[in-house]
Order: sequence, then structure tokens, then C-alpha cells
Amino acid sequence: MPDISLTTVVLLCLAALVAGWIDAVVGGGGLLLLPALLLGLPAGTPAAHALGTNKAVAIVGTTGAAVTYARKAPVDVRTAVRIGLAALAGSSGGAFFAAGMSTEVLKPVIMVVLLAVAAFVIFRPAFGTAPATGPAGPRRILAAIGLAGLGIGFYDGLVGPGTGTFLVLALTAVLHLDLVAASATAKIVNCCTNAGALATFAWQGAVLWQLAALMAVFNLAGGMFGAHTALKKGSGFVRVVLLTVVFALVANLAYEQWVA
Repeated sequence: MPDISLTTVVLLCLAALVAGWIDAVVGGGGLLLLPALLLGLPAGTPAAHALGTNKAVAIVGTTGAAVTYARKAPVDVRTAVRIGLAALAGSSGGAFFAAGMSTEVLKPVIMVVLLAVAAFVIFRPAFGTAPATGPAGPRRILAAIGLAGLGIGFYDGLVGPGTGTFLVLALTAVLHLDLVAASATAKIVNCCTNAGALATFAWQGAVLWQLAALMAVFNLAGGMFGAHTALKKGSGFVRVVLLTVVFALVANLAYEQWVA
């Protein structure tokens, strides 16, 4: 474990707790967790170690949220696992290419996409609030495997922040799920994307396991509580959190692109 103060460790654990809650409700916990690690780790620590530790923490909270959702929400686990296996392959590939590829060009594109998504959600109040229309057909499942699995999985390994939010949006649009069911399904898929990226980072020796284990306890608590909150409050609440996280993600990317 790196030489960091007790105060910093406590703050990182609190960040992991809040990030777990956000991630369980609508995704995007990495918006808080990854910057916290980048700021909290000693100067000179390779960025890859922050990325790898972030994945080791996030996978625990995501798994806790997925289990909580699977027990109480109508989740098609078989479909989620199929998408998740594609996401695992995509995130492994993304993490492999992350070291040699600049993500600076991608950030403006991602910002435009997110703003378009936010506008769509704002002007379509019914988006994700109607009950699911029934089991998805083979074509929709195949489209979800390609977009939410391989595509967003690759993004998760390559860039990362906002993956859970993208998954919720993609699953809602492609599989015609309500936002709570989409969040539940996204957690299962996100477990796989985290596992794929984490395996690559672990193979590269870029995970601070002791720090990750401590933060993971708090992330797990936040994730399980967030899943309970989403199940209790319903799709309308998730929609508000979704828009908040989307705008926060845009602001974060804009700051990194033009200010930092």
C-alpha cells in the first residue's frame, strides 16, 4: 500500500461509499472514484495504478448491487450474462489498447453524444418510465450484445468514466426496459466489463490491492444501498439521477479537455 495519510485513506473510503451509491442507481460512480484516486495517491504514482485500483474497488460494489437487484427486480439474467460476456471481451481489448492510444480525441465526441442523450431524455419524459414490453426478441438481444456488450465494454476498458450510464441508456433504448430494470441489467453487464479490465490491469501489475480491499468494503455498502434506493424510489427518481450524472460527466470531460 502506498505511503498516504490516514486522512486521505478515510476520504478515499468515503468517496468509494458515495460512488457505490451513484453507480448502483444509474452508473457513473467512476466520475467520483477515479478522480479521488488520482488526487489521493502520492505524486509520481502511475495513472495505470489508479485505473487498475478503481476497477478492483468498483467490481465489488457493482457485484453487490447486481445481487441486490437480481433478488428484487425483474431481470433477465440469461440475457444480461450474454451481453456481459461480450462486454468482458470488449473491456479486455479496451484495457489492452489503453496504454498506447490517446483518448483526447474521443472526449469531445463523447460530450456531444452525452448532451444529445440528455436532450432526448429531457424532451421525452416517458423514456424509461413505461414498464418493460416483454421479453426481447433475438434481433434486439443481438443488437444489445453488439452495442452494450462489445462497444461499451471496449469503451470501459479504454476510457472508463460513464460506462454504467451508457449501459443504462443503451439497454433502455435497445431492449425497451424501464430505467430500474435497465439499471439492474447494467450492473450484471458492468460486473463483466470490470472483470475484463481488472484482469488486464492485474496482469500488468497495476492494482494496489491493499488500498483497493479497504475501499471496496465501503463501495459494496454504497452499491447495495443504492440498489435498494432505486428499487424503492422507482424509474422517476432514477431519471433525475441519470440526468444529473450525464451533466456531471459532460462537465468533467470538458474540464479535462480544456481546463486541466
